Amino acid sequence: MGAFNAAKPDTAVKIDPENLPEGDEKRAAVRSLFDRIAGRYDMVNRVITFGLDVRWRRSAVSALDLSAGSIVLDLACGTGDFCRETSRVGMAPIGVDLSMGMLVAARTDAPLLHGDVLALPVSTGAVDGAVCGFALRNLVELSGFFQELARVIRPGGRISLLDAAEPENKLLRRGHRIYFQKFVPRIGGLLSDRAAYRYLPKSLAYMPAWAELKRQLEAAGFVDVERRVFIGAHLITATRASREG
Repeated sequence: MGAFNAAKPDTAVKIDPENLPEGDEKRAAVRSLFDRIAGRYDMVNRVITFGLDVRWRRSAVSALDLSAGSIVLDLACGTGDFCRETSRVGMAPIGVDLSMGMLVAARTDAPLLHGDVLALPVSTGAVDGAVCGFALRNLVELSGFFQELARVIRPGGRISLLDAAEPENKLLRRGHRIYFQKFVPRIGGLLSDRAAYRYLPKSLAYMPAWAELKRQLEAAGFVDVERRVFIGAHLITATRASREG
């Protein structure tokens, strides 16, 4: 496990899935939630995605299109899945997460930082790229996150953002909603924390439409913004524009 800045997990804060929090309340509740489920997070992910999350992460790292040795931030790194995947292809990852429980449970040799991805302890233009897995909808402010990404990534650097999403096909979307909203909470309850896995499907309500996400990324300074949709997830990639452009 990599080294990280020591801190104690926060006192438990509950999320009401029927009344989703905002602002500082959301930050505290999300941190508490992931502290609680950290120990079984990887196992539950594999079960509820039928192992597809591993394939999606590999697609996300491949889409970075960065050379070996590139410095890549794994933001909201959790237990370090992306750290391990980027290390596997020769990149140099640094993980950042708000949840101390996740960092304690991390299975990676990459350096780990305890902090908020909206205020990264990283110099301007210091990294070649960034990945983020299944966390966009848990952030307090997406536009601020995209601006922070644009600050720390060098011109020409790349981002690869993976998150849950509904399929575009109407029939698949209906089936996904039944599975995600009805069965995922039950599976999560059996294997981990029912309240947490009731929240996670509801948290899709936080996500703006694709057109708005693209607009925010372009406003922050990214170009070549693209989206690839899987069954149950989507992958957003973009390139940091030159400072002059």
